[in-house]
Parts: sequence; C-alpha cells; structure tokens
Amino acid sequence: MVQQTYIMLKPDALQRGLAGEILSRIEKKGYHLVRCDLRMLDEAILREHYAHIADKPFFPDMLEYMMSGPVLAMVVEGENAIKGMRILMGATKFEDAAAGTIRGDYGSSTTKNLIHGSDSEETAAIEIKRFFPDYE
Repeated sequence: MVQQTYIMLKPDALQRGLAGEILSRIEKKGYHLVRCDLRMLDEAILREHYAHIADKPFFPDMLEYMMSGPVLAMVVEGENAIKGMRILMGATKFEDAAAGTIRGDYGSSTTKNLIHGSDSEETAAIEIKRFFPDYE
C-alpha cells in the first residue's frame, strides 16, 4: 500500500552535515520526496506539534533545540512508508537504535536524535497538514 508520511530532519542533522546522507538513505529504500521545505520553526508550531510532551521536564530544552536552526520538513511517499520510515529511522532513544538505522549510525543524544517521522496514518495526515497547510 502506497502511503505518505511526514518526515522532518531536525536541526542537528543539518548542523552536522548529515542531510545528504539521510536523504540518500530514504531514496535508496525506494521512497520519494514529494514535498520538501527548509524552514525555521517557531514556538507556536512546536507547541502544537509536541503538545503530547509539553508537560515533561525536558520540554523547554527540546523547544530550545528545535528552534536552534532550520529543519527540513518533508512529505515522503512509498510502499508502507510510515512503518518503513520508522524502521529506517531507528528507535527514538539513540542508545536503543540498531546499527544500520539513521539514529543507530549517527545518533548521539535522545533529545538531538536527527529525525522525526509520523507514527500512524492519522498522525501523518495531521502532521502533513500542519507543516504543509496548502498540500492536497
């Protein structure tokens, strides 16, 4: 089943010069980038996007990190793209991410974990609309 998912390269991926390598891995898995936008995120959109963790003690640090540089917002499409991208990204906690995954190979912190990807079709639709409001 062909799906679309929201993927975001976080500030550390761009600051560390890993965007090209990560995009290459995504494309080598057979996924297509159908929308891409390099942008700075403001506090309002981050509070909306991370509302589910806004009450956590690490949230202020995460907010500061996510506003520390640009992100690459993307809509990625392909066969079972949501699950496939989650596997390719690796576990959220970099120390749990398997070798061969993006976080397993390049991760150095759970907060600065390089990449975000939607976890379900419902979340993907919400996140795509949030970051690409004009996308149909």
